[in-house]
Amino acid sequence: MNLKQLLPALEHKEVKGDYNPLVTGITQDSRLVQPGFVFVCICGYQQDGHDYIEEAVNRGAVAIVVGKDISGRNFSALKDSFVWVCVKDSREALALLSSTFYQNPSQKMRVIGITGTNGKTTTTYLVASILEASGFSVGLINTLTCRIKGEEVPSVRTTPESVDLQKALARMVEQGCQYAVVEVSSHSLVLKRVLGCEFDVVVLTNITPDHLDFHHTFSKYRQAKQQFFLSLEGGKKSGKAAVLNVDDASYSMMEKSTSAPIFSFGLQKKAQIRAEKIIPSRQGINFEVQGPFGQIEIQTDLGGVCNVSNILAAIGVGLAEKVDIDKIQLGIQRVSHIPGRFETIACGQDFWVVVDFAHTPDALNRLLETSRRLQPRRIITVFGCGGDRDKMKRFPMGRIAATLSDYIIITSDNARSEDPMAIARQIEEGVCSIWNNKRSKDENTEISQKYEIILDRYEAIERAVFMAESKDMIVIAGKGHEQYQTIGLKRIPFDDRQVAKKILHNRKPAFCEEVI
Repeated sequence: MNLKQLLPALEHKEVKGDYNPLVTGITQDSRLVQPGFVFVCICGYQQDGHDYIEEAVNRGAVAIVVGKDISGRNFSALKDSFVWVCVKDSREALALLSSTFYQNPSQKMRVIGITGTNGKTTTTYLVASILEASGFSVGLINTLTCRIKGEEVPSVRTTPESVDLQKALARMVEQGCQYAVVEVSSHSLVLKRVLGCEFDVVVLTNITPDHLDFHHTFSKYRQAKQQFFLSLEGGKKSGKAAVLNVDDASYSMMEKSTSAPIFSFGLQKKAQIRAEKIIPSRQGINFEVQGPFGQIEIQTDLGGVCNVSNILAAIGVGLAEKVDIDKIQLGIQRVSHIPGRFETIACGQDFWVVVDFAHTPDALNRLLETSRRLQPRRIITVFGCGGDRDKMKRFPMGRIAATLSDYIIITSDNARSEDPMAIARQIEEGVCSIWNNKRSKDENTEISQKYEIILDRYEAIERAVFMAESKDMIVIAGKGHEQYQTIGLKRIPFDDRQVAKKILHNRKPAFCEEVI
């Protein structure tokens, strides 16, 4: 594809230069530019692509797309054989150019998009499994992986940058995938990473306050999600649908945002797909589902009552795509666990250890409520909050932990540039708001609710493991599948699951013969 074939993707632009080279690629990262590439200058949070124009040209860029006035800069030393393209929004330009360059892959298969505060990743796995059980070839993109025809590459972010997303979708088409299941974050919606993708089914798991460091208000956060449902309108494909959670407070808002058929799910009677008689156990969950198909029983190895909602959402997608109910059941049964999502660490000990990604107030509340329903002797919760992120959730997470735990160990969780102790103290305030309330009711009653601060996460987990007794439950929350700790600008290898296994081994070698 030459440049003049590519540029019509941009409706509003100013082009300087009559050069019409062959375009061999598109990128927003000057380090990745190769001869024949179009370099799109993005203003990021730490770097500005406009500062790397000279590097991109020297590496062989044939066109530079700019999103702001650079007339005051001197580029006289650069070669003449490249084209300037001026646009109002370079993020939008990157998405539209990428979609066109990769020949609009989302229009060549069915694309399922799943958004929400919690449960997105698990739901993508369930949906992919349901579609595969029905005989379809499915590509998967989520927080954990990009999977195409059995080949998996670890994800860098929940939803890839637009050029990487389009490239992955194009590979799926090339490999014969009939479906793409994509986890869609609120960041990706605001930053236009999914612009140029035509989705067929859009799913909302739930919306609770999160990422307010980025969106600033809960209203703007919800509006970002709403845009996803508005995007169902138009497009070239038919058979669009929305799958919505009737138990979520934003249901009505999202329902009004689309004219597409709606498949509702939840626990309320008005839900088209409704769960009843939920029985959680250490081995998983059993429950009944009422729907247009009648009644079915679900038995799943997935732990955590919150997964009931995720399973219902996946059933909604299956119905929207006209998958037989027996194939839907089979697909659900095939998903035995999701890395870092209510993941049990079993090394022969007589107490439970669970690792979960819960890093929002709602997610922590669901996690601990689920843990409480399993009736352990005590719940020992180990958690922290990330630095340089929404500070408003630290106090409520402390309150939730204190309300539902028997012992709390506040620790560090990706402190980034913040002081870990300052973060811990903000969580502690929430913990003490419950502790003090309990004490004030009866000054003569010994307080059973206890906590401590251990900033070293390894030591915090070790403390929990060595204090645990028979039938206790240790809940390690916040990082889940992550394999690193971010401290300052450094990423240090750290995996809660592997650390827990190692410590269990150290406490009693018979717990596990080998640390994986």
